[in-house]
Amino acid sequence: MNSSQAQSMEHIRKGPIIAALLLGAFVAFLNQTLMNIALPKIMDDLGIQPTTGQWLTTGFMLVNGVLIPVSAFLIARFTTRQLFISAMTMFSLGTLICAISPNFGILMAGRVIQAAGAGILMPLMTVVFLNIFPIEKRGSAMGMMGIAMILAPAIGPTLSGYIVEHHSWRVLFYIILPVAIIATLIGVFFLKNVTSVTKPKFDFLSVVLSTIGFGGLLYGFSDAGTDGWGSATVISTLIVGAVGLILFVWRQLVSKIPMLEFRIFKYNMFTLTTIINVIITMAMYAGMILMPIFLQNIRGFTPLESGLMMLPGAILMGIMSPITGAVFDKIGARWLAVVGLIITVIMTYEFSRLTVETSYTHLIVIYTIRMFGMSMLMMPIQTAGLNQLPRNMNAHGTAMSNTLRTISGSIGTAILVTVMTNETKSHVKDVLAGGTVNPADKAAMAKLTADSMVHGINYAFIVATWLSVAALALAFFIKRTKPHTELKNELQGQSVSTANAEG
Repeated sequence: MNSSQAQSMEHIRKGPIIAALLLGAFVAFLNQTLMNIALPKIMDDLGIQPTTGQWLTTGFMLVNGVLIPVSAFLIARFTTRQLFISAMTMFSLGTLICAISPNFGILMAGRVIQAAGAGILMPLMTVVFLNIFPIEKRGSAMGMMGIAMILAPAIGPTLSGYIVEHHSWRVLFYIILPVAIIATLIGVFFLKNVTSVTKPKFDFLSVVLSTIGFGGLLYGFSDAGTDGWGSATVISTLIVGAVGLILFVWRQLVSKIPMLEFRIFKYNMFTLTTIINVIITMAMYAGMILMPIFLQNIRGFTPLESGLMMLPGAILMGIMSPITGAVFDKIGARWLAVVGLIITVIMTYEFSRLTVETSYTHLIVIYTIRMFGMSMLMMPIQTAGLNQLPRNMNAHGTAMSNTLRTISGSIGTAILVTVMTNETKSHVKDVLAGGTVNPADKAAMAKLTADSMVHGINYAFIVATWLSVAALALAFFIKRTKPHTELKNELQGQSVSTANAEG
């Protein structure tokens, strides 16, 4: 993008660009929140175990984690319009495959194609917003982006609960499909290019190494819940994953034009906020993954009741998003993050004290307050870090931030499910070894199973609480920053050609 184009960025028609991106983001996030509530019903319908069904969510995030590092290359290689239309087309195709899938294999394939589209869409949206809004308005802009990202979780669980209670879970994908198609058509007719287009070479080896690295680690963590940490498969995949990740990082550091620029970590505030967001994401997935299991499998609530429990908190997050953005523009991210994390720590700890008698009202109150705390965290902290980067590093910063957050979500989910599973099994063994329960007494064994699962869930929430405490300690070091001067050719290694204004 040349200087004249950069200067005219303030005068570009933002409305159609924002509308297309927000609708695409909304449908992508709606897709994910629909899956969380429907997962127990899908596992029952397809006859699969939780560790297998978990791949419908962790596999989705894994594909995101593989593709998001490539997004910096794609944003530099193709126009905004080309990328958006391609991403939404893939997402729509994946949604159709999921809707008509007769078994787990085809459903998983559809989820992978969906993830390929979403993996391009989310970093593209962030980079576009960073480009078209000046720094003093980025908080409000990211807050507006947050509305779409939070409106979906507000609608998703309740809609999903109602659908799976009264209809086939496949109806969920038929609901998403027309919205995805509409978003694609808006992009076709209205989206313009607002990013710089260069001619970087595709680094196939980096893609292979990142896939092996992130994939190996995720599979190892997931399989540990079934086979245990001493399993040869678990140990070998974790080692292969770690080696792949090390080689991927080394490859990026020695490349003149890296696919993913790791030298952006020399910007201290970007590094700090990325670490905090990684920790918060791992803690956040405790509520998203464990609560539906507790509500439906232990308490016997319907999927609709599970969704309604999460609705007030999600609506509150949606209301708070633009408010938080405006406050960020005035005071920065530090005190927003500190207050938000104090609330998150307290409410996450409350979730570690669940019993089979915990009331539905109590769960709603705790979950809603926890979401209020979360509303002060994700977007302000990420924006605070990205604000330190020069404009020509926006794509790399966004790709790095989203990659680490996506992978941390996958690994966090795998760890928390593993902790829950192992603690549940351990509790059952301990009680049976104590001789207080007769294994032949079915009623007593059913109660023991429920109590043990609650024990496992509570232990997982204790882990999430300590993660939140770690993030809180780091939040005190957040400072306001301004973008550094663009590093012409220092990091990118090649000049920027003029972007086609029409895409």
